Amino acid sequence: MDVDLILNNEGLVRSIANKFNGYFDMEDLYQVGRMGLIKASKKYNPNQGEFTTYAYTYVFGEINKYIRENNNLKISKETIKLKRSITKARDLMRQRLSREPTTLELSLYLEIDEEKIMEIDQINQETKSLDYTQDEDSMSLYDSVQTTDKETAPEILDLKQELGNLDQNELQLIYSRYYMDMTQTETSKQLGMSQVQVYRKERKVLEKLKNNL
Repeated sequence: MDVDLILNNEGLVRSIANKFNGYFDMEDLYQVGRMGLIKASKKYNPNQGEFTTYAYTYVFGEINKYIRENNNLKISKETIKLKRSITKARDLMRQRLSREPTTLELSLYLEIDEEKIMEIDQINQETKSLDYTQDEDSMSLYDSVQTTDKETAPEILDLKQELGNLDQNELQLIYSRYYMDMTQTETSKQLGMSQVQVYRKERKVLEKLKNNL
C-alpha cells in the first residue's frame, strides 16, 4: 500500500462523496470511499495509467455499495398508509373546492395534526428528489448509481485487471467468444486457428483467470 498515493488523492474521495451531499452522512461516505482508495493503491500498477483514473472506479464502487445497503429514506408501513390517506383526501378536496386544499383543511378533514401532514409531505418531497430528472434524457441519482453498479463491483474490477494481464492473442480470443458472442468455429476462422486449438486455448485462458481471481 502506497501511503503517499492515498494522502495525495483524498481529494478524489471528497469530490465523489460530494455528489451525494444531502442524501447521506458525508463523513460516512468519505470513510467508505477511502476504503476504495486503499484497495486501489494495493492493486495499482504504474503501467495502468494515471492513478486517479484507476482509483475512481474503486472509490465510486465502495460509495455505491454503501448507498445501496444504507438507504436512509426507509419509510415505515404506517407512514406509507398515512401518505396514501393524505393523497386521497387532497384529491377529493381538490375536486370539491376546485382548488388546492390547505394543510389546515386537510388536518380538519382527516382529524390529524397539521405537523404530521407537513412531515409526510416533506418525506414525499425528499423521496421525489432522489428520483427527480430534469428531462427525459437525464438520470435520477439512483438510476445513475444502478447503471454503474456492475461496472464498479469489486469482482468486475478484479476481472478487468486480470484481463489486462492477458497477452494480445488471449485477449482477442476472449473478446471474440464472450464479447462478440462468436462460436468456436467463427473464432477459429477469425484467428486463423483450428476449432480444437480455440477450444484448448479458451479453456487454458479461463483456467488462468479463475486461478488469479
